[in-house]
Amino acid sequence: MGRHGPHYPPMNPTIYAFLHVLAAFVLVGWTYAACASPSPERRKATMMVTGIASLVMFVAGFGLQAKLATGFPGWLIVKILCWLVISALPALAFRKPENAKALAVVVYLLAAVAVGCVYFKPF
Repeated sequence: MGRHGPHYPPMNPTIYAFLHVLAAFVLVGWTYAACASPSPERRKATMMVTGIASLVMFVAGFGLQAKLATGFPGWLIVKILCWLVISALPALAFRKPENAKALAVVVYLLAAVAVGCVYFKPF
């Protein structure tokens, strides 16, 4: 045991990536489900699951960004904006159920933009 407590080995970036992608699947899936059928009895569970998934995605994403020392390129900023909007969509779907079908399309468009930014790094 060291002077500042036990020494733990650094976390592998693959673990951050796995948690980030898993949380993204959960967030997008539950957000789409909320937009497809915004029933009031599912609101509490949906908001809890999407909130936790959003938090895990945020922490794991920034952990990965720190491990890989990527800085803040343009594609990462676009991805963060996509994450913010997707995280807000379940609440919008429950508040305005008449717009939920259009929001369901927005979920997948934003997810496609975010994934495209990761793979192609356009800027």
